[in-house]
Amino acid sequence: MAVLSIGLLVACGGDMSDLDSYIRDVQARPAKPIPPIPPVRTYEPYAYDGQLGRDPFRASTTEGSDSEVVGTQRSGPRPDPNRSREYLERYELDTLDMVGTFAKGDDYWGLIRDPDGVIHRVAVNNYLGKNHGRVTRIRETGVDLSELIGDGMGGWLVREATIALDES
Repeated sequence: MAVLSIGLLVACGGDMSDLDSYIRDVQARPAKPIPPIPPVRTYEPYAYDGQLGRDPFRASTTEGSDSEVVGTQRSGPRPDPNRSREYLERYELDTLDMVGTFAKGDDYWGLIRDPDGVIHRVAVNNYLGKNHGRVTRIRETGVDLSELIGDGMGGWLVREATIALDES
């Protein structure tokens, strides 16, 4: 067995001149230049002039909202704290996709896909999204919602939103 093993090892040690020639050719090639390092952009600080524009440390009740809740903190629309949360209220609206609609008789539903790829059926007055979004209308091209956004001062702002039909 030992003689057979030695014979096999000797047979593997053949002529390697072609490999040596290839290695010399590769080493003789000129090296490609390395691209230069991109220039470092210098930081330009922004000087805030407090006299122009609104105070960033004061809460704004109208900026970024579609409609303002008028009155005191106790009046106006408010989310129902005793309402049980629906499944699609655990997702942000931008992570939900509308994939279609269907109807049976007088009933009309929208089909919403969650981030896990599961399709859910929604009807008018169902809730979805993290901002107490209630479905107000279902169209062939989108699901319209009315959301309640906290204004930071104990009141609530109404914001309209739409989940458009995903064309892909």
